[in-house]
Amino acid sequence: VQLQASGGGLVQAGGSLRLSCAASGTIFGINAMGWYRQAPGKQRELVAVVTTSGSTIYGDSVKGRFTISRDYAKNTVDLQMNSLKPEDTAVYYCNQRFNSAVEYWGQGTQVTVSS
Repeated sequence: VQLQASGGGLVQAGGSLRLSCAASGTIFGINAMGWYRQAPGKQRELVAVVTTSGSTIYGDSVKGRFTISRDYAKNTVDLQMNSLKPEDTAVYYCNQRFNSAVEYWGQGTQVTVSS
């Protein structure tokens, strides 16, 4: 499985960006798909995920500002980010997880929010 992320960039505080991730390759089974981020000097953290049951989970710091959506037919997951803050600056990683032993990561896309 390969995950290709796109849509990162530089934006001013209060602005918006949309990240997209497309999965390709041999894909079998129910899986969760979502986004994580890692800022310099910090641990990777959950941003948002669509679980295997189709529900959504958001990190506390992005609730109400970010929206995740998934297209099962296209095997993609998007992240709409509104009201961006400088603390949202990080490398954002797409993730697809089949179980505790099988998961895949995209290459990461940089999001920089200027104040």
